[in-house]
Amino acid sequence: MRRIVITAFISLDGVMQAPGGPEEDPTGRFTLGGWTVPFWEGEGAAEMGAFLDETFGQPFDLLLGRRTYEIFAAHWPNVGPDDPMGALFDRVTKHVATGPDIALSWVNSRALGPDVVGAVRQLKDGDGPDLLIQGSSVLVQALLANDLIDEFRLLVFPVLLGPGKTLFGEGTIPAPLRLLRSRTAANGVVMSVYARGDGPIATGSFALPAQDADAAS
Repeated sequence: MRRIVITAFISLDGVMQAPGGPEEDPTGRFTLGGWTVPFWEGEGAAEMGAFLDETFGQPFDLLLGRRTYEIFAAHWPNVGPDDPMGALFDRVTKHVATGPDIALSWVNSRALGPDVVGAVRQLKDGDGPDLLIQGSSVLVQALLANDLIDEFRLLVFPVLLGPGKTLFGEGTIPAPLRLLRSRTAANGVVMSVYARGDGPIATGSFALPAQDADAAS
């Protein structure tokens, strides 16, 4: 069985929309596209890069929503042969949440078809490397709603963005998580890895125990 792993850049208030540039995803009149870029240009950037290298250093296939696929396909094949990430993304298989009638021009790309969740379940039940999600906020909601994500690798940036697409949106169901590791870069970005926990959410109460009726009287 394969694991489904999401790597996401999110603000402190949970927004994951358009981290890489103003034109990446202006849906809903989002005007803060490119909000992660300054954090990659100074202190702490090397620590963030090392965190991502841990993810991309293991075998994986990409699992992408259609919009994220289009953004990646317009960028990574054009970065040049000397860019190791571009070469890696070219080489791996890319499973895309779209129907077979949509042409996928990027090498090693495969459409998931009309039943995206069913296709992802089939991939997950098969053999192969981890299925790594990048961006793909709409796809993520469908996978969260069906409890299909095994691990969350999150970079939480010290900014508040207000309205925007969130990682844990309407598809989220209650589920416990286990913190596997966490560290903080010099620029304040918190990098954490969470695995899906077992069982239901545990609850309790801080209310004081009810007093004995006779003692209360």
